[in-house]
Amino acid sequence: MAFNAVLTFAVFVNGFFLMADAGDDRMMVEGWRTFGYFVFSAMWALLAFRPRQAPAVWELIMFHKIAASVLALSITHTTEGAQSAISDPWVALSTIFAYIACRGWQSWRLLRREAAPSTAA
Repeated sequence: MAFNAVLTFAVFVNGFFLMADAGDDRMMVEGWRTFGYFVFSAMWALLAFRPRQAPAVWELIMFHKIAASVLALSITHTTEGAQSAISDPWVALSTIFAYIACRGWQSWRLLRREAAPSTAA
C-alpha cells in the first residue's frame, strides 16, 4: 500500500502539469482527477501504516478500482482507457492482495469494540 501511495502521489504532482496544459473545457475534469489522486494516495498511506484500523477504506478503494478497471478495459480503444487498463487493474489487484495478506476485514472489529457497551464497573 505504501508503494501505491507513493506512485499515486507522484501522479498527483504530475496532475498539476496536466492542469496547466488543460483548456478551460477540461480544467474541472483534470482538477477533479488530480485532487482525487491525492485522496487515494492518502488512503493507501493510511492503509500502509494502519491496515487494521481503517474500517471501510479497504472496501471503498477496492470498489472504486475494480469499477475503474472494468470501465478502462471496456474502452481500451481510447487513449485514457488504454492507459488506465494497465494502472487501475494493478492497483485493484495489489489492494486485494494486501487486504487478504493484512486481514483488512479485521478493521471492522474496531467499530464493533467501540459500539459494544462497556463492561467496566
